[in-house]
Amino acid sequence: MSGQVLPCSPQEIGTLFLFEKLTPEQLGRLCCDGQVEQFEAGPVYTEGDPATCFYVMIEGTVVLSRRVGGDDVEVTRTSQRGVYTGAMQAYIGDRVQQVYLNSMRVTETTRFFVLPAETFAAIMSEWFPMAVHLLEGLFFGQKSSQLAISQRERLLALGSLSAGLTHELNNPAAAAVRATSALRERVAKMRHKLRVISAGRYPREALANLIDIQERTAERVAKAPSLSPLEASDREDALTDWLDDHDITESWQIAPTFVQAGLDIEWLDQVAAAVDAEILPSAIGWLNYTVETELLMSEIEDSTTRVSNLVGAAKQYSQLDRAPYQVADVHELLDSTLLMLAGKFGDRIKVVKEYDRTLPKIPAYPAELNQVWTNLIDNAVSAMNSSGGEGTLTVRTALERDQLMVEFRDTGPGVPQEIRSRIFDPFFTTKPVGEGTGLGLDISWRIVVNKHHGTLQVESVPGDTRFQVLLPLTAVDNETPEESA
Repeated sequence: MSGQVLPCSPQEIGTLFLFEKLTPEQLGRLCCDGQVEQFEAGPVYTEGDPATCFYVMIEGTVVLSRRVGGDDVEVTRTSQRGVYTGAMQAYIGDRVQQVYLNSMRVTETTRFFVLPAETFAAIMSEWFPMAVHLLEGLFFGQKSSQLAISQRERLLALGSLSAGLTHELNNPAAAAVRATSALRERVAKMRHKLRVISAGRYPREALANLIDIQERTAERVAKAPSLSPLEASDREDALTDWLDDHDITESWQIAPTFVQAGLDIEWLDQVAAAVDAEILPSAIGWLNYTVETELLMSEIEDSTTRVSNLVGAAKQYSQLDRAPYQVADVHELLDSTLLMLAGKFGDRIKVVKEYDRTLPKIPAYPAELNQVWTNLIDNAVSAMNSSGGEGTLTVRTALERDQLMVEFRDTGPGVPQEIRSRIFDPFFTTKPVGEGTGLGLDISWRIVVNKHHGTLQVESVPGDTRFQVLLPLTAVDNETPEESA
């Protein structure tokens, strides 16, 4: 948008703090190459358009805003003479994309000194060559540092996740190995007991009854009820007494196994009634091995299922076999991330899920959203660890202003008001030296805002800190997401 062109006075623009040290000749050249333009209330330029001009306000009021999701968020409103904006990186040339990084509008009649971007770049290089080299070094150096530390941040997160996943996989894998070894031993003893039984002179009907009892016992193991510690203890005492009364050796070892399998005195009475007294001890021993093998096989099944679930969670988390942009279920992403980070919670941090399962799938970059969840959960855990190592992490989803909201709420000490506006800045961190790079929230902000056209915001008081991610329900760009399986 062009304004009304007015006469340019070197003396007037020389009063602006940006130009106050320039010589009369330099001020004359500025007026010769640039011009004064007057704008009525309304927009001057729009974020993302080619940056063609450098603006310095002479008088009036300007408002600068940034595009966040579908909204323009005001970042600056000022009437200070000499403030500048526009093509401020023109001196870097085509090494970076030259577009306006914000939108500018004026709320009243406002005058600017306007310099074409090419002229601004040429004057900077001619009048301030050393300053240009320093600014270029600062600009590219910061981008290079940010890229390197960002990669380091990802590697650290990957290392932490790998360690946690290894720990989580080790527990069920070790349990499966132990159960397999014990199962081999029990099967060997069962074969020996079968040999003893088959060598005896037992009626065929008694053996048939024993096999039938074995089958029904195996079925009961699969349906064993869950008992409280007190209930289990009382039942163990009762079974031990019954076994002792029937001269069954090692009753104190057999009773806990039978209780775990859901067997009771009524069931033992049925066994005693089905077989002769002389075969009862062998029958109880035989059924004990049956129960133990069933319990061990259940333990192996549970352990291997746990390993399979962890591998599935890792696959879901990494999105290795998925399209980068697709329609995804946010709850699946959250569950896989929570499972991957389970090792961080320990016994003193409680995780509560408050999911609205009616929410639709959304177009997204799932692997990158998982990185956002990882950063926000890691920050919440660190905050709670800094205040005693215990607390509650609540993960909530809901529909908020026609957007899908994911909220991470922790009971840590909170984010102080004086630093709240800086927590999304690159390299800003409150963690001790060596424990944080200050890029976790910056990366999260760029993924949510720049890549998903959403919003990332924080609300915090001591004991209640909430990071909220708001994501659009429909695709904003021209990209076509793939439907996830």
